[in-house]
Amino acid sequence: MRVNPNPYPDLLAAISQAQQEIATDEAEISSGLSVNQPSDDPAAAAELIQNADQTSQVDQFQRSVGSIQGEMQNADSALSSVTSALQQAITLGTEGANGTVNSADRDAIAAQVQGIQSQLLSLANLTYQGNYVFGGTATQTAPYVLDASATSGVTYQGNDDTNTVTLGNDFSLQTNLPGSELFSAASNNMFQSIQDLINGLYSGQGIGTAVNEVSSALNFIDQQRVFYGNGLNQLSSQSTYLSSESTNLAQQANTIGAADLPTVITNLTTSEVGLQATLETIGQTSQINLFDYLRQ
Repeated sequence: MRVNPNPYPDLLAAISQAQQEIATDEAEISSGLSVNQPSDDPAAAAELIQNADQTSQVDQFQRSVGSIQGEMQNADSALSSVTSALQQAITLGTEGANGTVNSADRDAIAAQVQGIQSQLLSLANLTYQGNYVFGGTATQTAPYVLDASATSGVTYQGNDDTNTVTLGNDFSLQTNLPGSELFSAASNNMFQSIQDLINGLYSGQGIGTAVNEVSSALNFIDQQRVFYGNGLNQLSSQSTYLSSESTNLAQQANTIGAADLPTVITNLTTSEVGLQATLETIGQTSQINLFDYLRQ
């Protein structure tokens, strides 16, 4: 049997390998991942990068869904308040149309309707996260302002455009209706109907006709709420889908890169035992060589 006269290089190489294996095992145990750097498994690392990109995109879509849901819920709530205010105006107008009401009482009723007009103006200028909701795509300036020269008493400063956002692969959604379509449409102008009611109450003429105009505006706006109801339903479905996608991606990442901790712990123990044995061998070898030297 041939004895290696200089075992140190082999022993040092064994120490280096054991230390590397220990470091790798400890990194996997600490992170819970089998791939902590690309060199650990280039193919798996590439898959994990792709998975991380997809997860980031899904997370962004989920945040966008939450924001749009908030905006549409606020818009729908504002329209609910608008219909309530218009219903109140109809009640007041019906009261003012009663032939037993005198001029002073009609003036007082007209003043109440003017208060409703101010409330409607505020609702039409709803903001969400610093943006005006009913201005079309002109979100930085109030869509409606009081204007005594206008027959409706207000002027629309927004535009007729709509916002559409992408909230997933092959899924996009229109998120708003412009005020010109909701509150000042040519066939159902809410502000015009309210102004006509105010004028009728002060003059005592055409009150019944104005009440019918307000009623028509109320029905029209109530119908438009379907847009927001459908949008919120779609957002809810998309949110559920994105949550499922997020779960699937997390499971995929776990399959690709999760460490098999029981196996890693066993390997770590084996490597530590091997390292200790190698160190003891070096110690014994050094003692033998020193003894041979002293005997000479």
